[in-house]
Amino acid sequence: MTVEVDIEKKFFGRKYGKKAEKPSFSMHCTFDASSDFMVLFGCSGSGKTTALRCIAGLEKPDAGSIRINDTIYFDSKKKINLPPQKRKIGYMFQENALFPHMNVRQNIEFGLKGLSSMEKKERVNEMLNLVGIEELEFAYPDELSGGQKQKVALARALAPDPEILLLDEPFSSLDIVVRLKLKKELKTIQKRLGIPVIFITHDPVEAFTMADRMVVFDNGRVQLGSPEDVFYHPESRYVAELVGFSNLFDDAVVEGHGQEAECTFLWSLGTEITAPYIERMAGDRVSWGIRPENIELVDRRNIHTIQKEDRKNLFNGIIMNVVNKGTSRIMSLILKESEDVLKVEVANHVFNSLKIETGDECMARLRTSDMIVF
Repeated sequence: MTVEVDIEKKFFGRKYGKKAEKPSFSMHCTFDASSDFMVLFGCSGSGKTTALRCIAGLEKPDAGSIRINDTIYFDSKKKINLPPQKRKIGYMFQENALFPHMNVRQNIEFGLKGLSSMEKKERVNEMLNLVGIEELEFAYPDELSGGQKQKVALARALAPDPEILLLDEPFSSLDIVVRLKLKKELKTIQKRLGIPVIFITHDPVEAFTMADRMVVFDNGRVQLGSPEDVFYHPESRYVAELVGFSNLFDDAVVEGHGQEAECTFLWSLGTEITAPYIERMAGDRVSWGIRPENIELVDRRNIHTIQKEDRKNLFNGIIMNVVNKGTSRIMSLILKESEDVLKVEVANHVFNSLKIETGDECMARLRTSDMIVF
């Protein structure tokens, strides 16, 4: 099964004059998916839910096309716009929206049309078994836990045998233990059914662990790729910040390039830094970043053992504060060269072996291969 989305949608804010309203934001969303788990990721208001509603037919794009398998759901040039009821889509909302006067079985059966009573019964039984709530078939929504309600909502969305399943932050209101369990079960169900799933979240951990592929909404544009591509090779400063690059520095100046374009030299943080190669001219200003876990702490007592060629991107700093995350510690270092702050995350056993604490001097080394420049 395949999904192809290429749509534009304008968002309107306050009016300008009496004649017309100008768009305050314009979204161009382009991606394709097969039978995999696609995550739409971005901050609130970036267009994720609007894209999902356009696929479902609940909103109309201003231009573009939406195709699922061989069926055109929307095409602005061909004047095609199938109504929601003619789109074979399962939609699970942020709130489960169960009918309180119907029991579990009746809620799941509600969306089944054109089937005999026996076929409906068999299909509901199949869905109850699929999501593991057979014993709850005659319970009413007010008798269910939050996780159980979401399982019913999922079963109802899947009951009509959709070609694609859309989920708009379905687990955001649940506690973390239930959420983790349901996410694992959802992935298992998706693999079993073999249909594309498009899942919205603004939680970076949830996005990274759930996605086969990701679409990151970035100021009206998107970045498409695997979780590893997006999290470790963001294409803009906005995406970098969104996925956890807490070390981001602007106004670096390109000084030149290494032999055979193996690296680029930047002046930043009061010193020369060796960064991955980027096609920019000497004198250009760029931004760069690195994730805290990709910075290495160096034992000052062993500095004499480090070869000269390995001393690039080596900084002296003073530890401002330390936060214990359980398995690791995040430190804020104020750099002697520039008084900029560098976030460093190391495993607890590494931190303990260095015998350092707040107020101590230490050394940190940036791994060139883990840096991004844009």
